[in-house]
Amino acid sequence: MSAAPMASAPAVRAKVASKAWEFEQIHSLNHRTFAEEIPRYEANAARRLVDRFHRDNTYVIAVRGRRVVGMIAIRGRRPFSLDERLGDLDAYLPPGRVACELRLLAVERDERRSRVVQILFDYVWRHCLREGFDLAVISGTTRQLKLYAHLGFEPFGPLVGTEAARFQPMMVTLERFAPLAPELFRRAGNGSQAGEGGFLPGPVAVRHEVRRAFDRQPRSHRSAAFGAALASVRTSLCALVGAARAAVLVGSGTSANDLVAAQLSLEPGGGLILVNGEFGERLVDHALRFRLRHEVVAAAWGETFDHGAVADRVAALRPSWLWFVHVETSTGVLNDAAGLTAIAASLGAKVCVDAISSVGNMPVALHAAWLATGVSGKGLGSFPGLALVFSDHAPAPALVPRSLDLGLYAEHGVPFTHSSNLVDALHAALTTVDWPARFREVADATVWLRGRLRRLGFVVVGPDASAAPGVVTIALPATVSSAAVADAMAARGYLIGAHSRYLVERNWVQICPMAEPARDRLADVSNALYQLCPPAAAKPDLRRPRAARA
Repeated sequence: MSAAPMASAPAVRAKVASKAWEFEQIHSLNHRTFAEEIPRYEANAARRLVDRFHRDNTYVIAVRGRRVVGMIAIRGRRPFSLDERLGDLDAYLPPGRVACELRLLAVERDERRSRVVQILFDYVWRHCLREGFDLAVISGTTRQLKLYAHLGFEPFGPLVGTEAARFQPMMVTLERFAPLAPELFRRAGNGSQAGEGGFLPGPVAVRHEVRRAFDRQPRSHRSAAFGAALASVRTSLCALVGAARAAVLVGSGTSANDLVAAQLSLEPGGGLILVNGEFGERLVDHALRFRLRHEVVAAAWGETFDHGAVADRVAALRPSWLWFVHVETSTGVLNDAAGLTAIAASLGAKVCVDAISSVGNMPVALHAAWLATGVSGKGLGSFPGLALVFSDHAPAPALVPRSLDLGLYAEHGVPFTHSSNLVDALHAALTTVDWPARFREVADATVWLRGRLRRLGFVVVGPDASAAPGVVTIALPATVSSAAVADAMAARGYLIGAHSRYLVERNWVQICPMAEPARDRLADVSNALYQLCPPAAAKPDLRRPRAARA
């Protein structure tokens, strides 16, 4: 009779301790490690040791089944235990950091040849990113200095503790730990890998369900099924941005703005265009190509508009329309759409908004816009190829080129050949996302990334008060080539913006957390940039490029 096969041991997983039985095992493991094995504390008959900072600690534990096999405590509240031992801890640490202390690293003896430590630090790494910590200090037992060094920790200051239990103060910064993380965690078996990350302002990474919808058999744009899908997309778009109507056309953002210019060409009066970046300048180009009468109010790239100056020009010129960009993609600056719309409305000017980089990345209210534009890619997370035009009215057909006649779309819905694949993909993108949660995630990621880059020494374009969610522009020192840095980043698997003419001229790069707002990925890409291009002492030139100034 053959023996029954042995059941395999449960896999180890990491989590934050939350249950009573987990805390009891933590106290027991704490005693076995720091009272019996390393004589840091007095042993007791109960063989149970409750840490004095227990109420402040977040315990990350490694659990196999219902057994705690490893632990580490995270504490962000000062004073740390190292504050007590060193006196002036901050004198040893780099300035401007958000620090936490890691304590009580302990692993059961029979698990020390497994990957428990890596699994613990995998979880700790991601927890610290979520909480905003970018520096960790630890008192490393002198028995395990090699292990701590392997994890990226560097010693500082004198030894602390007693003759029987010596500890070396050590620290690790986010930028030092990040490059080690993918290899450590891949071996740990937690599924973390260094994959290719897309941080472009477009195209963005497309989710599986969107790809699957795109791969359906194409349908006729005259079929009832296509009509129903398009109607659903238009309804979802209007609900997302608060618009009365939405036209969905085959084309790009440039196509969408051409449609707006075509409508403005039918207006009897002239207009006012606001410019504070590349895409504001492109609105001027649209106006010139359609021979629109217009004036320009300009602000420096990276700055917002002076509302008083805009109001004065509107009052003096009495324009029929005002046209501006909501999120200036070239700089990452968010213009105050509500305030500018109110200025125009107070004097009866119609408002047109380029909302191409704001729709899908942040809450957008376009109910007061006469016309506004968007695209299927970028924040909406679908494939590029569809131009979106929102309106508060039903445009009438007019004598403009047929492909630019917004009135035909208002009258017929689908006047020309359309793409069912792109419409199906956009439908999937719109209906499978929790939009309020996404807006929070992109906004939080952008704030974190801007702060992170500044702490690393980079010059981030634009003030934080007017930072747009989803776009972060970085001015590199003149000693390096932005295009060469972006190519080197691509070789490492990080696609960042750099090759557009306006970025090359200014030696700027962009990291855009539209599709990848997870902090571990943003930490990866910012640290890779730091390794390839450590910020120089000389500040970059934020003025217009020499060619444009000549």
